[in-house]
Order: sequence, then C-alpha cells, then structure tokens
Amino acid sequence: MNSLSPASVWQRLALYAKLIRIDKPIGTLLLLWPTLWALWIAARGSPDARTLAIFVLGTFLMRSAGCAINDFADRDFDGHVERTRERPLAARLIAPWEALVVAAVLALIAFALVLQLNSLTVGLAFVAAFVAASYPFTKRFFAIPQAYLGIAFGFGIPMAFAAVTGWLPFTAWLLLAANIFWAIAYDTEYAMVDREDDRRLGIHTSALTFGRFDVSAVMLCYALTLLLLAWVGAREKLGIAYFGGLSVAAAIALYHHRLIRHRDGAGCFRAFRHNNWFGGAIFLGCALDLYY
Repeated sequence: MNSLSPASVWQRLALYAKLIRIDKPIGTLLLLWPTLWALWIAARGSPDARTLAIFVLGTFLMRSAGCAINDFADRDFDGHVERTRERPLAARLIAPWEALVVAAVLALIAFALVLQLNSLTVGLAFVAAFVAASYPFTKRFFAIPQAYLGIAFGFGIPMAFAAVTGWLPFTAWLLLAANIFWAIAYDTEYAMVDREDDRRLGIHTSALTFGRFDVSAVMLCYALTLLLLAWVGAREKLGIAYFGGLSVAAAIALYHHRLIRHRDGAGCFRAFRHNNWFGGAIFLGCALDLYY
C-alpha cells in the first residue's frame, strides 16, 4: 500500500521530471531556437499562433522524450561518469522500462499535436522521431555523433517550413546545415568536459575525434554556422537587423573561445550553456528584421 501513497507517487513523478531534465532547460532552448528561426523566416515574421504553440510545445515534449531515450541507451555508462551518475536511471532509482514508457507517452502527445498540421509535416515527424530515438546509439560507432545530434536538434527546421509553406525550399536545408555545424560546436564543448571518462568507457565523441585540434574545430564550426546563416540572409533578402544578430552571435562565439581555450571543464561547460545566447541573438535579429 505504501507504494501507492500520495508521497510515493510524487517522489516517482519527481524522478521522472529529473529524467526528462525539467530542471535543465538548456537542451530545450538549443532545440527551440533553430525551430523559431525557421518559423519566422518561413512565415516572413508572422507565424500563425496555433502553429507556433504546436512547435513550442512539441519541442519541449520531444526534447524530454529524447532525454529519456538517451538515459536508457547510456544507463550502463552514466553511472561511471561523475557528472551523470546521479541521473535516476544510472542511480537505479527507476527501471529501464519506465524510461521507455515516459519517452513513448511524451512522443505520442507530440505526435498528436503534429497531426493538426499538413501531411508533409506529419511525414517529416516520423523521420524526426527516428533520428531522435537513434541518436544516443551513434556514440557507439560514429566518430562525430554531434553531427547526428545536429540533425536531430534541427529537424524542427524542415518541419516548420513544411507546416508554413507546404514544401521544403533550399533555405530550409541551409538552415539545417547551419544547425548541424552549430551542434558540433556546442556539443563538442560539452564533450570536452567528459573527455577522459568517455575515453575510458570507449564512447565516441567529437572532443576525442578532434583531439588536440578540438578548440580550432569548435571555432571553425561556429564560423561555418554563421557563413551559412549569412547565405540564408542573402537568399531571403534580410537586412541590417538580421546581420546585426549574426554579428552579436559571432562576438559570443569569440567569447566561447576564451572560455574553452585552456580546456578547463568548468569553462567548457559554461560555454556550452552560453549557446542559448548565441541562438537567441540570431532569433532576435531575425524577428526584428522581419517585423520592420
């Protein structure tokens, strides 16, 4: 009977909340910003409120589901890493099947939202779900899984264009490519924190693949991100506010170089979290440009 008491139910829900990182919104924001770039550009600054709400809520749900799948995939690794050993699944506070159920419920709710959009968007949602679910397993064999993460975190881009315009223009693919390079940049910063643990466990990450060129690779990826976004601005005839946003993002990227150049774990993690401002600066420039 105690297992069904209100207190135990709330304790379980608290563990599920920790599983999906309710207390750590940075992942949701890194997924949300490129989706908002795409929505604003596709809708020329005036996205429909209903479509916007579906994408914002769907982003939160799919990121949360992705966290549950990630912890399921990494349940035998996370307990050996200082930063992740307290995660509910790694600490054996919940069972693996519970993580799968949580992920499935969240994904189904997100899919129910997508069903309100057109058929092209619904079709893309199946691809997005596959990419999100398979990403955690790429760390077993892919030298730069962060590139695959960029596709997973950026799939809201083609979905946004599909929902607003009914097709996928070249601009959508440019934005997705930009997001891939951005994800390699910020997730390499993240991976630099766990480099030695990942090496010991045999996990593939870009931080290990790039080796002593990791800092240079991060900065190159930021540069490629901004170049692709500048190409988007030129194609879409965006103006000074948009390019001003890119300039602010470039300054933020240079600040990240200062944080990561000595490969200090705290500095690398701070740079990773600071990417919220990078994505936000680009969105603000985009929104202001299209508004005026």
